[in-house]
Amino acid sequence: MAGHSKWANIKHRKGAQDKKRSKLFTKLIKEVAVATKEGGPDPDSNPRLRMAIKNARKSSVPKDKIEAAINKGSGADGSNYEEVNFEGYAPHGVAVYVEGLTDNNNRTVANVRAAFSKYGGSMGKSGSVGFMFERKGIFIFPSEGHDEDELTLELLDGGLEDIEQNDGNYVATCAFEDYGTLNAKLEEMKIDAESSLERIPTTTVDLGVEQAKSVLKLIDIIEDDDDVQNVFHNLEMTDEIIASLE
Repeated sequence: MAGHSKWANIKHRKGAQDKKRSKLFTKLIKEVAVATKEGGPDPDSNPRLRMAIKNARKSSVPKDKIEAAINKGSGADGSNYEEVNFEGYAPHGVAVYVEGLTDNNNRTVANVRAAFSKYGGSMGKSGSVGFMFERKGIFIFPSEGHDEDELTLELLDGGLEDIEQNDGNYVATCAFEDYGTLNAKLEEMKIDAESSLERIPTTTVDLGVEQAKSVLKLIDIIEDDDDVQNVFHNLEMTDEIIASLE
């Protein structure tokens, strides 16, 4: 897949989340809980949690909210959060992969299924579109002050697969399994990076602006659900489509 497509999809998703500021706190807090559930409550031994806490602090999430999320993720407060994934198609054959965190799976399934149905999509079985995405670690940081060749050589030791420059930033990509290693390497180099675990489409679907808007409407509705953490898709986010949304 073209580098432009990867960056455009990531940029659009992050931009959409930032616009929904009221929802962003909820998603950041839940990411802390997810990371805790996956790797334990100690950020020193859990790189995903360490980065989740860092991202939450950058967005001014209060310390007590972060601590409460760690307690939820570890079950210390009696909560029982469950990671859930849903797969399906938006209108015009666009693949959609939904990641969620819920304490009521029946509620979340019903809400996501209703969104697919109401906005012209269809929810499929597990595995129906997951094979169309590769799970990657993404790190974004300012390019100023870093020589790309020297930086690349350093980061290869941390599992770097690819690095590119966009909008004054470096976008570094690694395999899902190397997320913690590359995160540690960047910390060792004193590079302050924003990171996330993304599902990058291996192929994309080209649509016109009006068709794309119907796809993005469905995605917006699913993203608005409090139990949904991330929504990934393989719509080609062209400059024309992005411009129509601004």
